[in-house]
Amino acid sequence: MANTNSTGRLNAMTVDVEDYFHVSAFESVISPTDWDSLSLRVESNTNRLIDLFNENGVKSTFFTLGWVAKRCPNLIKRIVDEGHELASHGLNHRRATEMTKEEFVKDVTESKQILEDISGVKLKGYRAPSFSINDSNTWVYSVLADLGFVYSSSTYPVEHDLYGVPDWPRFKYQRPEGIIEIPIPTIKKGAKHTGIGGGGYFRLYPYWLSKRRIQKYLATEDQPYSFYFHPWEIDPEQPRVEGAGFKSKVRHYINLSKMESKLIQLTKDYKWSTMEEVFGA
Repeated sequence: MANTNSTGRLNAMTVDVEDYFHVSAFESVISPTDWDSLSLRVESNTNRLIDLFNENGVKSTFFTLGWVAKRCPNLIKRIVDEGHELASHGLNHRRATEMTKEEFVKDVTESKQILEDISGVKLKGYRAPSFSINDSNTWVYSVLADLGFVYSSSTYPVEHDLYGVPDWPRFKYQRPEGIIEIPIPTIKKGAKHTGIGGGGYFRLYPYWLSKRRIQKYLATEDQPYSFYFHPWEIDPEQPRVEGAGFKSKVRHYINLSKMESKLIQLTKDYKWSTMEEVFGA
């Protein structure tokens, strides 16, 4: 049975299924044409996560790249067979802000088809790589609606040098295009929003601080909490990428060796399920 937090509230666990060489921070030094020549670690890392979730009574949503699905079909089948939710993370981790409408349609259509053909289930959810939906490309929502998606979790209402729409809604809402948008959670202090949804913040801070911030959110907001991270974050042995900038390397490699133990504690301290169940999407 899943563990419960002090409020008993059900929260959403999510995993962005991509490998270490897919991340936007390394796109200037690793070309997609090189990906097939690099060591594939995402399958073993994601299987470790599924084992960890099973041991702690956690169900999760796996936002998965079509590129990964084509190379790891057994992983896709396991995600679905063991009761987790499969969702799309696009095809090749190309940011939505870097694509024309025609390119985006092709990307998301192809990735959705690959994931559905392998899994045998109809996808409801989509997450743009690097939370790349903002004021410049709201047309993305019409495309998602036309393709049959029900919800997106592609916005982060914070100030950040790589992403962020700080003036957009902080909580689940219905877009006029017909898509439900579920932003990454933040806590609010005055006019400033601080990200607490996972990722690098969770690796950077000690666990007690992350938990205190989550507790603040749960105590002050009548909304579910959601958490995101990546399979490469539990893999301190991954190859080091040469040529990337100092900031990118710090963000990517900091505290990788501590992530798995923090994640285990997180699964014990709160009650977790899929985006579909938690948000009724």
